[in-house]
Amino acid sequence: MTNSAFVLPDSILTPEAYLLSENDNNTGIRHEYVNGLVYAMTGASRNHNRLVRRLMTRLDLHLQGTRCEPFQSDMKVKIKRGDDVRFYYPDVQVACEEETDRYYNEQPCLIVEVLSDSTQRTDRTEKFLAYQTIERLQEYVLLSQDSPYLEIYRRRTEWQRESFSEKQSVTLESVNLTLAVEELYL
Repeated sequence: MTNSAFVLPDSILTPEAYLLSENDNNTGIRHEYVNGLVYAMTGASRNHNRLVRRLMTRLDLHLQGTRCEPFQSDMKVKIKRGDDVRFYYPDVQVACEEETDRYYNEQPCLIVEVLSDSTQRTDRTEKFLAYQTIERLQEYVLLSQDSPYLEIYRRRTEWQRESFSEKQSVTLESVNLTLAVEELYL
């Protein structure tokens, strides 16, 4: 799930004003923040929700008893480089560092986005470039919403794309989890 082109009124907000508004938001509508502009999030499809649930279940079981914790799309990621401040809601993220804020992580080691026609351009460009600046991020995963296919971009390979499809297994090195691609799509 990612942002639509809708910008809220009074569109230039400070990060503090955004967080105050977003964290106390009880409307059920979430918003992402990019340098003062706030974008309403679109809804997710049934397939999108199934993929996220299956991956979260696998991660949750695998990471029990470790210092790593998986989060789904209600937890923000904060990215700050100089005056460039962003808050995104990745579909899945794993944090292994001690994080202090209740509403966002700053150092996830793994981020996963589920692609759709309306989100893939942002996920592949704007978010991908921003996520690469997270110091502890080791892997960025893009899951196809409609077919058993995923891409992994890893820091250790200088963010080169690796593709995996049906009948293949993939290892999420950041959390040492190996799974069959088709398991997520059953």
